[in-house]
Amino acid sequence: MNLQFNDSSITVAVVGCGGFIGCHLLDAILTRTKWRVFGVDLDFYRIQHRLNDERCEFMVADLADKSVVERIAKYPIVVNLAAICVPSRYMAEAPEVIRSNYDHPAALADACAKSGSWLIHFSTSEIYGRTSADSGLLVEDESELTFGPVMASRWSYATAKLLTERYIAGLQNLKWTVVRPFNFVGPFMDFMPGVDGSGIPRVLANFSSALVRGEPLKLVNGGVAKRSFTSVFDAVDFMFALFEACDVAFSQAFNIGNPDNELTIAELANKMCKIFAEIKGVSVETIPEPEVVSGVEYYGEGYEDSMRRLPSVEKAERLLGFKAKTPIDVVLRESLTWFVNHYGCEIN
Repeated sequence: MNLQFNDSSITVAVVGCGGFIGCHLLDAILTRTKWRVFGVDLDFYRIQHRLNDERCEFMVADLADKSVVERIAKYPIVVNLAAICVPSRYMAEAPEVIRSNYDHPAALADACAKSGSWLIHFSTSEIYGRTSADSGLLVEDESELTFGPVMASRWSYATAKLLTERYIAGLQNLKWTVVRPFNFVGPFMDFMPGVDGSGIPRVLANFSSALVRGEPLKLVNGGVAKRSFTSVFDAVDFMFALFEACDVAFSQAFNIGNPDNELTIAELANKMCKIFAEIKGVSVETIPEPEVVSGVEYYGEGYEDSMRRLPSVEKAERLLGFKAKTPIDVVLRESLTWFVNHYGCEIN
């Protein structure tokens, strides 16, 4: 497959184009290439400025519709970002989470195998399972995977994502690449509960919501778990490295993360409080102290956690020449600044 960014005959299908990652990828494709985009999603509020772009065609639909799946697979490149990925739903809606993260993408993979499309499927770093506090680097083709018991429904998302990866890898005639995001953060991430969504979003949006509302940040189980945070703009740069490498990326899974940006969740809370105080021009002492809550109390029965997820990024650097570069303080400042500007008026 020979992809040229100035080739206006190429159309890429982006499933989930209105989501957090999708809106940034859409902007980058339209800015950096002459490609056309066929975008599919159920919500387009993040991409209002692109809805009338002559290089785009949008469809309000999801992968539960077989005719939509077949339409998507007609295009030479298919990027699948669609998923239910809200932690609170893993326990409360496990069957729907599994359908969203296995049944629907498996059907799309089948269609792409028949049509010859290149499927770029976004998985998750959670496929590495129930990692311990002393876990080392997680390596795409080497790390062993251990999950919690069936009754711990928190693993509904991770196991569905892992099964999809195994299904994709086993399909004959499918050109595929799997992307495993490690805590992508940035503008337009998730939602503010009670304003434009319900439930509990991922940790960065969760903490941002509490800061804007003047509420204590909740440290689940003390905030001792560690995560590596990655700028969504670095993630978009990875996608372009992928497009350029093309054939080299077939039948490969890639971690996309920034191991230099590892923090405990308690350290994340501390940094975010300081950055928020600077953005608002107030003393950090005026911000409520974080509160410790149990995972079951906060998320519900069936909650468990991975204590550390530190990505090996050697493979992406070796095969694609890509390495995430945005430092943690820049990542958090750009994310929190956007959140304050976007939602502050909703609270005041």
